[in-house]
Amino acid sequence: MVVAIEDLLRELAPQVLGALVRRYGHFDAAEDAVQEGLLAAATQWPAEGVPDDPRAWLIRVSSRRLIDALRSEESRRLREESDFLRDPAATRVAQPADADTQAGDDSLVLLFLCCHPAIAVPAQVALTLRAVGGLTTAEIASAFFVPEPTMGQRISRAKAKIKSSGIGFELPPPESRGARLDAVLQVLYLIFNEGYTSSSGPELARVELSAEAIRLARMLHRLLPDDGEAAGLLALMLLTDARRPARTGPGGELVPLDEQDRSRWDRKAIAEGVALVSSALARTRPGAYQLQAAIAAVHDEAPTAADTDWRQVLALYDLLERVADSPMVRLNKAVAVAMVSGPRAGLDLIATLDGDERMARHHRLAAVRAHLLELAGDAGGAAAAYRLAAERTLSEPEQRYLRTRADRLAASTP
Repeated sequence: MVVAIEDLLRELAPQVLGALVRRYGHFDAAEDAVQEGLLAAATQWPAEGVPDDPRAWLIRVSSRRLIDALRSEESRRLREESDFLRDPAATRVAQPADADTQAGDDSLVLLFLCCHPAIAVPAQVALTLRAVGGLTTAEIASAFFVPEPTMGQRISRAKAKIKSSGIGFELPPPESRGARLDAVLQVLYLIFNEGYTSSSGPELARVELSAEAIRLARMLHRLLPDDGEAAGLLALMLLTDARRPARTGPGGELVPLDEQDRSRWDRKAIAEGVALVSSALARTRPGAYQLQAAIAAVHDEAPTAADTDWRQVLALYDLLERVADSPMVRLNKAVAVAMVSGPRAGLDLIATLDGDERMARHHRLAAVRAHLLELAGDAGGAAAAYRLAAERTLSEPEQRYLRTRADRLAASTP
């Protein structure tokens, strides 16, 4: 019962916050009021039962808290600077429980608000997790390995930017919506990636972050069912996260894709992801997230690593390179090239990335080079590249894996 209520409150929180910001403005004060409303629900509902319309209940209670705060002596300056008191009284009262409170629009607008281009990307990520994901500042700080006060300042600056920029609580106009949607998708993608493979620290993954990214991506897809990239991003997350149970061994060690026990993969998530990306590709112009999801689907549908259709993977990377070229796309493509045309062809491709400042010191470049050198039979060169990759990554599980590979190859070299 309590767990079900917690899940319901997490789902409703962004909808209620969106409703309050849309009606009253004052993002900061509205968020505080919603937190009080959620606390009241968490206290009362287990004993009294969940209301018939829990969302309307939360809006009503949170609205009262917000109005009280705005009327208080401490909020006098904020009240005097706004038009709050000049609004008709009816606008300061929650709508009836059976009214259409535009849950979908509010949640979507809130996502767009948190990802406004006036806000720096790190702050967009933090604010999205705080306002839309419902995570506490402490949880977000822990997820990104920064002190809680630092993360609190980051979120506060984002809120201040919203206030000082005069950003209205409304969907961006159609002509600028595409760019803003790109920012929303990017933020969710960054959150998922950090959860799936933590960029630093003792844990390989932050499951709570990747799970939250999937939840938010589901919400976005539900709000924009006809958008191919929203569907593609959700599919990519599902198809990638489906492998998570097999990514680590009994001792928590990293297990590479070609060595994973595929019977442990989540077949239900794979089926859902394949259906999503297949539908999106059939009815919309292929985008970067759809193509990445299609690549993930080829891997997930192969019964064994040896059965992977690398020619299809390479063809998809060719398309992805045309749609959204980047050093990381070319690096990943190099593996497909190596599997189709031999490791030396792959090594030739990644050699073109050595002069790219964005990739030159990235541990992934060294790790892929090590893998291809190993396939080419250059054990000494591969060992050196694995050690270089281990030096460059801040992830402790990755460091252990890369050093183990290096030591194993060094031991086999005469």
